[in-house]
Amino acid sequence: MHYSSGSVNSAHPGFAPASTGSLRPSRPAQLDPALTEKMAGGMDPEEISEMSHASAQALLDRVHHTQDPQIVQRVLTLVDHEGVDIIAELWSKSEPDSLPGILWRLYLLRTWMHKNRHSLAGLYRIAEPEDTAASAIAGVDTPPSADDIMNTADSILSGAFTGDFAVALERASAFVDVIAKGLAIRAKTLTAEARKAEAGEECGTIAAASRNPRTAAAGLLHTGGNLMTTSTDFRHGASLWRQGKLE
Repeated sequence: MHYSSGSVNSAHPGFAPASTGSLRPSRPAQLDPALTEKMAGGMDPEEISEMSHASAQALLDRVHHTQDPQIVQRVLTLVDHEGVDIIAELWSKSEPDSLPGILWRLYLLRTWMHKNRHSLAGLYRIAEPEDTAASAIAGVDTPPSADDIMNTADSILSGAFTGDFAVALERASAFVDVIAKGLAIRAKTLTAEARKAEAGEECGTIAAASRNPRTAAAGLLHTGGNLMTTSTDFRHGASLWRQGKLE
């Protein structure tokens, strides 16, 4: 199995955007053309911060106040159709306790879940062999298939725009917690296998080769730690939203 361990800015979530190629993003129809023109020409950090907060609030408000399913679908699949560049330039430097910072993480979570749906389904089955409170909160039936992972990703993001924003963040947090648990279990298994191999080896070459599982286990634990940090960000965002302080 392959598990992405990339990081994004200071938050270091255990998921990262897919490669997007061009550094100059195409303009999504959902965003103001004047905004992207100003971005292409260069903006100072304060302007970018102001734009990031304004654009996040505008996007959320637009979907909450529309009955047009096409608008909802375009916003939910913004990354799919336009790439992550424009969102990254606007939101990726935002703190996790801000609306643009949380939306950035939700979009990345959906992309990551789609891209790694097969391995994530396997990790979920390892961590949650039976339904628990975490599965109930995340909204995942166990054992999940790869399609179930994709559907959950879509449901979490759509719920953020069309339902209770705090509940969507709590679902995201619960899902990420389960995956982090699965990574920890998998890392423990790899470490045990390495110890067993080392204890039974007399050949130094083979013993050296057995260190690879330890390296893999360390990588999984690192990714799991990043995911736990992101899970905390989602829960904190939910609390701030309910207090009317997520801006």
